[in-house]
Amino acid sequence: MESSLRKMDKWYRRRLRMVKWKQWKHSTTKVTKLTQLGVSKYKAQEWAHTRKSYWHTAKSWILSTTLSNDYLKHLGYPSLLAEYKRVCVKT
Repeated sequence: MESSLRKMDKWYRRRLRMVKWKQWKHSTTKVTKLTQLGVSKYKAQEWAHTRKSYWHTAKSWILSTTLSNDYLKHLGYPSLLAEYKRVCVKT
């Protein structure tokens, strides 16, 4: 069960990153948001103008480091595996 949840959790986090990237529709918005999250302006401009798909960009190191698991948790998106362990604790 845990391995299935781990795979689903990985997909879920990547999907969240993809949706966030898609919400930042324009390249200027992407540059602004990435620099606010601590990326250098040069790298932010480089990735904001990428022609790669949303799904491919969601797996990139730039989004994995800026939209980290801790950041997603801070936004209110908990880990599925952590929630499962919290609810189904064996006593």
